[in-house]
Amino acid sequence: MVNLLVAAALAAATPAAAPTPPQAEQPAMFVVRDADTTIYIFGTFHALDGKSRWFDRDVRNAFEQSDELVLETLVPEKPVQPASFGPSFRPPSVTPSASFLATTRMAISAGRAQGMQVDNGADMVLRRNAEAEGKPVEGLETLQSQIDMFNRIPSSATAAGPAQAAQPAARPMESLSRAMADMQSAWKRGDQSVFVRMLGQLEAASPDTYRMMFTERNARWADWIKARMQAPGTVFVAVGAGHLAGRDSLLVRLAERGLASQRVY
Repeated sequence: MVNLLVAAALAAATPAAAPTPPQAEQPAMFVVRDADTTIYIFGTFHALDGKSRWFDRDVRNAFEQSDELVLETLVPEKPVQPASFGPSFRPPSVTPSASFLATTRMAISAGRAQGMQVDNGADMVLRRNAEAEGKPVEGLETLQSQIDMFNRIPSSATAAGPAQAAQPAARPMESLSRAMADMQSAWKRGDQSVFVRMLGQLEAASPDTYRMMFTERNARWADWIKARMQAPGTVFVAVGAGHLAGRDSLLVRLAERGLASQRVY
């Protein structure tokens, strides 16, 4: 859930470009289809200010046509105890976890300064609507796999993000808060260029973090979608908008597997 927020914090070393004037709200959505299977791929923003009308018209129409909702992962509504994961669960090691949590808190605090809340995020809105309508909801990966990934992120990378953010601005939290607001605005109007720039900054700052958070996961998710195309039906897949941008995007990985995607809007 928080990977896009954390990536923003880690990539905040480079000043953001001047914000683009407000445009109509229509976040980017793509589709892959064959004779009997349609898979919508929607780029989400994990924390929003609740003022957007993004779940109107086109997005809702695609959602209502779908038989099931697929998210990055299903985050439990109640705190999860280690025993819930079974005997294979491995608690995170102290150093990477501490630095990662510090970066996460900084990103979430910056979002909250702009009125952005996870409960208003696109993932949560979609999940609540799917559950209310009785649609099946599943995740592309497990919560434990996300915990394991975050635990493997180099501690130097998570520690460097906020420190580097202080270089271009005297008030790093203010700078990150503005960057989060700019990203939210870009998401609302379907502007992928902001996420391409963010990913480039992240890759330059920490290639291993970029590989684990985006390159490897996009490849696994492309395999899942290719396999799902073998069964008829309509599926609504919702992943962070950053996964649909750049040269290692989920869409690029799908094209490499012979699945051409089209932008719905």
